[in-house]
Amino acid sequence: MFQLRHSATHSWRFFYQSARTRTFNISLRHLIVPPSLGIIYYNTTLSHNRSLIFNDKRLKPDPNGDTFEMGLYLSSQRELQDQRQTALRNSSSIFTRITRQIWFQITDHVIEPILTILRFLELSTLFLPLLILYPITYCGPMTSEGRGPSGFIVWARLLKQVLEWAGPSFIKLGQWASSRNDIFDKVLCEQLGSLHSNVRPHSLQYTRETVCKVLKVEHFDDVFEEFQEVPLGVGAIAQVYVGKLSSSFMDQQQYNLPLETNWCAMKIIHPRVRKQIDRDLKIMRFFATIIDNIPTMEWISLPNEVENFTILMRLQLDLRIEALNLERFNKNFENSIQVKFPEVMLPLYHRNILFEEYIGGFPMENFLKIKNKLNDDELCKNVSDPFVDAFLKMLILDDFIHADLHPGNVMLRFVKTNRYDTEIISSEEESFRITHSLRKKYNANDPNFIEEMRYTLQNYMPQICFIDTGLITELNDKNRVNFIDLFNALARFDGYRAGELMIERSRTPETAINKELFAAKVEKLTDTVKKRTFTLGTVSIGDLLDQMLSMVRYHHVRMEGDFVSVVVAILLLEGIGRQLDPDMDLFARFVSFVLIFGFDNSVY
Repeated sequence: MFQLRHSATHSWRFFYQSARTRTFNISLRHLIVPPSLGIIYYNTTLSHNRSLIFNDKRLKPDPNGDTFEMGLYLSSQRELQDQRQTALRNSSSIFTRITRQIWFQITDHVIEPILTILRFLELSTLFLPLLILYPITYCGPMTSEGRGPSGFIVWARLLKQVLEWAGPSFIKLGQWASSRNDIFDKVLCEQLGSLHSNVRPHSLQYTRETVCKVLKVEHFDDVFEEFQEVPLGVGAIAQVYVGKLSSSFMDQQQYNLPLETNWCAMKIIHPRVRKQIDRDLKIMRFFATIIDNIPTMEWISLPNEVENFTILMRLQLDLRIEALNLERFNKNFENSIQVKFPEVMLPLYHRNILFEEYIGGFPMENFLKIKNKLNDDELCKNVSDPFVDAFLKMLILDDFIHADLHPGNVMLRFVKTNRYDTEIISSEEESFRITHSLRKKYNANDPNFIEEMRYTLQNYMPQICFIDTGLITELNDKNRVNFIDLFNALARFDGYRAGELMIERSRTPETAINKELFAAKVEKLTDTVKKRTFTLGTVSIGDLLDQMLSMVRYHHVRMEGDFVSVVVAILLLEGIGRQLDPDMDLFARFVSFVLIFGFDNSVY
């Protein structure tokens, strides 16, 4: 009777709360299925979810994956596929087992199709007006920058707004599309690159209940000594809080956490976001198949791109993958003083919640805004050099690259080292005090801020901190060989061979248009770069790759997604690096790094 009463109460409470939330956040299953089915809801959902919460285990890469992250992805998806069988095997009675089987069939063949159709109608009301307005992309005068008709820019801005309204899947879709300069127009990519989440934060009550379930505690206050109830950030899939873990909680649980302080950042997945994303992906697959059958559109291979996007989304829905990415980054940089990743709290380990060290650093995006006021290129190079070297290590030595290297995901801390710069001698408290003072004065527009920043750079070593490692880029053996061969051709300024390689090793070589002309264009581009200097001193690898992506798009050369992700990461890196050091030459740094640690020195 207690279970029945609890289930019914929960069902009615959820129904009432959902009615008060935004439309996008309502789970329509609870509007279609009467709350009187509470007992079925309990038997099939609550008890099953609880077993998943309490028995989440450490994720291990599947050996069938061609990269570390793909191995984690396969293991995570296999766990989800096994959930139903596990729930049926663990049924406490024949009645419970039969009830669950019936509920799964109703969910798969009745409820989910209905909800997917309703979601399709909702999306149609958003995107149909945008489709009708598409002809305006050909209207209006050319912009002064030569970026195309002004009507196209207006339409791209409308698309960006509609994607934000459409919810998490489409926000992420826009962010993904912004990185695919090989498929989409540069102006469109620029507009989509500024997409931000407009998802409302989920309730504090949900956060408290989920934390208590995951950590198996009675009260939320048993876990945190201090907790900031306003989220530090709200993303499309999860939101982040900051809190100080209770020493008594860690002692009782015998957690051996690798932290000098108890302050942590806690990321938690939004409720019901998985179901909505699954429905959106079904709709995307349907339309991708239709578009793929349109003549001249097959070169984009949209069904394959939707599958790649599906993997990208599902990777972010299992926070254990981000935790293991952090663990690997920390291992790769364990001997580095100037590069830091948050320490992950693996004992507090779960698909829906991630606990990691809180890095209260000074944001790189703020530093870029004030760096001209410092009027000291050498001080800025103290920041740019370790940043660039860290990326080159990820790319060349580790083949494990942070896939979202925009300034918002890079922080600065400041540490004191010994006279040989081989050991940090300052404490965590001192580093926190310095960065906290700088952030406070920056936010208050304090006139003394610039002088304090200059003093800090002169007397402390900048430490580059990377956060948000949910997505990484990792080239498999085939793509890595292709990348090395292409870079070798470019480093020799053999443009024609580089163009041939890009076509030969593309996903669909047969769809390329005017292959000889494409190779000739690449040759002309590299010759133009070579004529600018007899050395690599003034070469911008970013300009070179950016122009190449434009030619790739025009000639329908279908590049691998991971390969393009590396190119986009290089573009972002050089963009930040040149803001910090206008004389920086990433091409020369790249070549020298290869010569020192190289792929294959014989080619040089």
